[in-house]
Amino acid sequence: MRSALVVGTGLMGASVGLALRGRGIPVHLRDEDATAARTAEALGAGTRQAPAQPVDLAIVAVPPPLAGCVLADLQAEGVARHYTDIASVKSEVEHAAVALGCDMSRFIGGHPMADGARSGPLTARADLFDDCMWALTPSAATSTETLNRTLELVALCGATPVLMEATAHDRAVALVSHAPHIVASLVATRLACADEREVSLTGAGLRDLARIAQASPPLWLDVLSANAAAVADVLEELGADLGRVVAALRAIASTDEAKRSDGADLVGTVLHQGRAGGVRVSGARGRPQRFETVTVAIGDQPGELARLFADIHRTGVNIEDIRLEHGVGQGLAHLSIASSRTGSVREALSRQGWRP
Repeated sequence: MRSALVVGTGLMGASVGLALRGRGIPVHLRDEDATAARTAEALGAGTRQAPAQPVDLAIVAVPPPLAGCVLADLQAEGVARHYTDIASVKSEVEHAAVALGCDMSRFIGGHPMADGARSGPLTARADLFDDCMWALTPSAATSTETLNRTLELVALCGATPVLMEATAHDRAVALVSHAPHIVASLVATRLACADEREVSLTGAGLRDLARIAQASPPLWLDVLSANAAAVADVLEELGADLGRVVAALRAIASTDEAKRSDGADLVGTVLHQGRAGGVRVSGARGRPQRFETVTVAIGDQPGELARLFADIHRTGVNIEDIRLEHGVGQGLAHLSIASSRTGSVREALSRQGWRP
């Protein structure tokens, strides 16, 4: 990568600029908020001077409702050879881009799973994305060149790429990010009305939860609005679980021994299941500890890469990383996959006609 344009100089955009500048990449900055752009420039995230020629990659770092329109405007200007975004919701951005007639072959959706509790360029830092997962959501039209350029961006920022469909991404973040934010806000709402002596007993766990709730409300309203249906589904399931726990606790508080026993059993089950789920999260450290490379030959005709992703998606396996190697008329895709699944993936791809 020889040059980049970052559009939107909040926490995420300015951090991308700092990370790229730290690797010696010239970065141009653009933001309707002139103060934010000047601040990001002063921090060393790039220059507000417009590029003299199209940059290699434009990174759209604006809220989800605006990303499609910004992408369309940038492509109309011809400011870059390739485009990506880093909005936290992917389906809405992709649908808007298609509806606005964007060149989808030169665009790929992206979302770095970095800490977004703060906002503004003053909170940006070059190592924000170190060791975090960075979701990439190629469409059926995304070209290999655009994918490669964005994979380079992820690597330069110190993150680990995960390829998935836009709808699958939105379901996942509803579960691991968006619904938990609502839960944190609801708990923090109870604290707002609590007695000062009650709040004084707060421990570290509740402070962590309250920190989540302190994120920018306007920013989170944009995020939740863009992924409302998926978040509602998760919260509806959570609400049903919560109702059962409430009933079980009422039973424990009763004088009926049978009810007390049944209630304790249910609450105990929930605690054990919660512990198991918590272990999965606390044990996550980026890509799997053991992974292997599956190499597949791909043709240079349009849509081949999208077809390969679709065939792998049907196996239910995540692609942890990908490296593309170009050749005359044919290239190679080197796919990093969890070691326990490589055998089944090779068999599935072979049945689909793919060859090593």
